[in-house]
Amino acid sequence: MKRSALVVAAIVAGFTAVSVLAAEPVSPASLVEQADTLFDRSTGAFDFDAYEGRLREAIHLYEEALPLLDASDRSLQAHVRNTLAQAYFELATAYAATDVDKEAAFVAGKDHALASLRLDPAFCAAEATSFRDALGVAGDVAAVFWYGNNFGSYLNYHQLEAIFGGGARDVPVCYERAAALDETYLGGAPLRSLACYVARVPAFLGGDMVRARALFDRAIAIAPDFFENQVNFAELVLKPTGETADACALLRDVIARSADATAMALWPLYNELSVRQAHKVLATLTCP
Repeated sequence: MKRSALVVAAIVAGFTAVSVLAAEPVSPASLVEQADTLFDRSTGAFDFDAYEGRLREAIHLYEEALPLLDASDRSLQAHVRNTLAQAYFELATAYAATDVDKEAAFVAGKDHALASLRLDPAFCAAEATSFRDALGVAGDVAAVFWYGNNFGSYLNYHQLEAIFGGGARDVPVCYERAAALDETYLGGAPLRSLACYVARVPAFLGGDMVRARALFDRAIAIAPDFFENQVNFAELVLKPTGETADACALLRDVIARSADATAMALWPLYNELSVRQAHKVLATLTCP
């Protein structure tokens, strides 16, 4: 009986120790590190469907870490905010099932990007006078770019705010500023996004197909392996201008290149989405 009692006591003590350890708070740095690992798609094989779970868990961990971060560590604050802004945009465009879910993700993304922009004293000083001027002096390429991308996508659900509230004029300022800071960011993303904007909007909002073509050309030259550059160019410039044969050829080339695992691995999530879009656009064309 004594031996049994000792064994039970040892087991209970062991469970107590485990419980104490489990109750110890996880450091915010550890949470961010875990989130970074989940968010990463450059290490190992990429599975588009499986990545949704990783992306959602990464968002959860980043948001869990956020209130625990040292407020004076602006670099880490910006990293978490910017990655959340990107992650929410990707969640909306790649995985969200409904417009309600998409809009909610875009709102969360723009709010995180704006919080990141406001970590910059120069931005805050300019914002006191003019928000648009503040966007024009932002110093963090990721923050200003993801603010533009999320806010621009959010405005698709709020056309009156886009036109009469001035929001549509803030979006290109974000892309122009991001391009000035680093036009190579994310495979020429600032140039590509600005090209998409000027290709889509009417002239009174800055629409200019000639400019769109030049911007796409530059983005493609910077990152020919970022397939979205070619797919957007085919869809938004070549198709509307009646250059059907060129659009078909470009889209077919992207689809053919998707068989190259090395090319797909350079930008796993975005190239997968781009190949899917290439098939959709190609289906709307009468190709020679």
